[in-house]
Amino acid sequence: MKRILLATLLGFSGAALADGGLLQKECVSCHNISGPTAQTLNEAFAKKGPDLFYAGNKYRQQWLVSWLQKPRRIRPTGIYYGNHIKAGAKEDEIDAATLTPHLALSKADATAVAAELMKLKVHDDLIAKEKIESGTISKQMGEMTFNKFLGCMACHLIEPEYGGFSGPELYTATQRLQPEFMASYIRNPQAWDPKSWMPNKHLSDVNIQKLVRYLDLLSKESANAK
Repeated sequence: MKRILLATLLGFSGAALADGGLLQKECVSCHNISGPTAQTLNEAFAKKGPDLFYAGNKYRQQWLVSWLQKPRRIRPTGIYYGNHIKAGAKEDEIDAATLTPHLALSKADATAVAAELMKLKVHDDLIAKEKIESGTISKQMGEMTFNKFLGCMACHLIEPEYGGFSGPELYTATQRLQPEFMASYIRNPQAWDPKSWMPNKHLSDVNIQKLVRYLDLLSKESANAK
């Protein structure tokens, strides 16, 4: 009954969800699922949600199923932080009143939508270039590389309330992201999003592997802390 009521209120049916109709009817209002498009900076700053046309290259399917049922904000200040901050007593603060909660789906609908998203693999070519090597890294060395050497913590949280908030939090990164995507995005963010404001640090293969291992370590610690 709740599913039927929700579908009626939002203008889509359970059947539409099963064949990807929700992506076309509802998700496109905030997400680009059609493919790369030329954007001005103003258009990039006005985006409400991340591009999903390469979702199948980026996300882990089971994470999508879980997250779509219980959405939790990954980007503390939305896609463009400049639209969602306000002056605080000492520094800028998140203006929560400007952020819109994501729609929560039933398990069946989340499973159907996730399956459709995993079919969107525009950048198989970039993924094919990456090879994730097994290995470990100490948390101290990982954080030193991440923060001191590369300055990534200026934009990213590495644990709740610790780090920057203009980019997505990274303490659950490997729970939601495929390792090959992380390596490829670190290697060249603009290959995935030409208007990305994440800088290309031109890292070596060795340092890219170190960062992926560090993010995996953070994600495992986050999962164990629950």
